[in-house]
Amino acid sequence: MDTNESDPRAEARADLCPDGRISRSTQDRDGHLVVDLENYVPHLLSAVNNTLSRGASQEYLDRFDIGIVEWRVMSMLAIEPRIQATQICEIIKIDKGAASRALSRLDEKGLVEHEVLASDPRKRIWWLSKSGLELHETILQLALGRERRLITGIDPRDLEAFLRAIRIMTRNVEAMR
Repeated sequence: MDTNESDPRAEARADLCPDGRISRSTQDRDGHLVVDLENYVPHLLSAVNNTLSRGASQEYLDRFDIGIVEWRVMSMLAIEPRIQATQICEIIKIDKGAASRALSRLDEKGLVEHEVLASDPRKRIWWLSKSGLELHETILQLALGRERRLITGIDPRDLEAFLRAIRIMTRNVEAMR
């Protein structure tokens, strides 16, 4: 396809929801427009994420003395070992301070190892230690169990539709930055 030609399917998809939305993200309250929390997507995403993260963080802290940010960093290092903190931040969407604190805490616990880059002594490449990999496997089973409980009762087709929608929202939010 010529790069100057537009993809009609992409153009059709770009306009699908805003004007074709069935539910509304606002409601009238005494003559004033207010957010409808039952249909406002940012609220719903935030509410689910905050509740899920708080619960996971408490469970992992109680059982392993690892918070949710440390878990996310460990998970990223299991997915892609030998990466820099800046890459972790970009991929899992956390700020540099949070990543630095998490890596320091994991390092103190002996769960990660690192190597200083010869080209820039301020930068390090990180990976999970043997004990970090073992703890990752243990917490992963808990995380997968939490995911199973989260999606209980959802029709598999609805879950796949949600995953498609959330991937689109992820691309859209990146474009909004």
